[in-house]
Amino acid sequence: MRFFRLKGKHTAKFFRFWKQLGPGLITGASDDDPSGIATYSQAGAAYGLSTLWTALITFPLMASIQEMCARIGMVTSQGLTGILKKHYSKTALYLMLLFSFPAIVMNIGADIAGMGAVSNLLFPSVQSSYFCMAFTIVLLVLIIYLPYQKIAAVLKYLCVVLLVYLVVPFLCKQDWTAVLKHTFVPNLNFNKDFINILVAILGTTISPYLFFWQATMEVEDMKHKKQLIVDKKIIHEMKRDVDLGMLFSNIVMFFIILTAGTVLFNAGIHRIDTVEQAAEALKPLAGSAAYWLFAIGIIGTGLLGIPVLCGSLSYIISETFDWQEGLDKKFHEAKSFYIVIAVSLALGLSLNYIGITPVKGLIYSAILYGVTAPVLIAIVLHIANNKKVMGEFTNSKRSNIFGFITLILMTAAAVVLVYLEFFS
Repeated sequence: MRFFRLKGKHTAKFFRFWKQLGPGLITGASDDDPSGIATYSQAGAAYGLSTLWTALITFPLMASIQEMCARIGMVTSQGLTGILKKHYSKTALYLMLLFSFPAIVMNIGADIAGMGAVSNLLFPSVQSSYFCMAFTIVLLVLIIYLPYQKIAAVLKYLCVVLLVYLVVPFLCKQDWTAVLKHTFVPNLNFNKDFINILVAILGTTISPYLFFWQATMEVEDMKHKKQLIVDKKIIHEMKRDVDLGMLFSNIVMFFIILTAGTVLFNAGIHRIDTVEQAAEALKPLAGSAAYWLFAIGIIGTGLLGIPVLCGSLSYIISETFDWQEGLDKKFHEAKSFYIVIAVSLALGLSLNYIGITPVKGLIYSAILYGVTAPVLIAIVLHIANNKKVMGEFTNSKRSNIFGFITLILMTAAAVVLVYLEFFS
């Protein structure tokens, strides 16, 4: 009886903890979308375990920026677009919109294509284009008809799908000494391809659309919790949520690189352009279980990541033009908001039919993200340190240190990305 009481007590404690998690966990998990999985798989396939250390480096950087965005949303009750519009020039706002729209649409298109291609691998009798259309329609219907609370719950439970990537490496033989060495001792190769993959990892993990989503979701979450006053306790809970979400994201990233670095690299497969190639290559090398888990994970991450992508874009545009917005509103209450979501999904789907391949889409979106990320990080740092906007909840010294390190690295990454793409 005592055992069951203890078990019940721990279960209740876990569910209370789970209930407190929200925007931070969803944002972190959505970062590991199919396009992210393709990037991490290519890193592992091309360089084995040599990029494992990046998971340690990117965690504090991601967590610091996302925490700032979350705090800005909580304190101001506005998304980043609203703050930009209120405190900065319209030129900065419209330039951000100009770069964000195509980048996010191409990211959506790459994710839809990845989900469709992997579904076709699992069920070869159905063409991938049919799966792409089906996923697009299902996502649109769910986003329009489910209220925010249910969408948040669905997205939160979809995060569990990412746990499959923690299982896959244990289905293969591992040299854990080598894993530990490459995790804690950075291995750098000063050649174009290696630098390119490092820039791609940075751009994939620290993506501008996540900044907007994080801030806006904190506002939505505060509304639904009917939390009118921001205090240190609320800020502490938010930080824990964000830290856990970013940690979860980086752990998944670590295990995907580990899987590809162990299985594909050792088998001489050093080029992975798409997620379906990664899944297909695993089958003869790691067995059907690893193949199915990897493939199912891609579909699950797409279902998690695409609503975040199109939702963040719709919030950006709606706040820019003062349209009614919110996932908690019904279609007739925020028509323009939902029309933007529908258009972004349709445009993303159409990319697969007009000659822009998922790989090209990822390259273009990476360039656009790379150009906008340093500017947005600088603006986020400025807002988070502005006492007129943030009151007593401005940045701590620690937040500023990690924030400025992120700004420097992302600026360097943007310069390197543009140089490699256009001048080398």
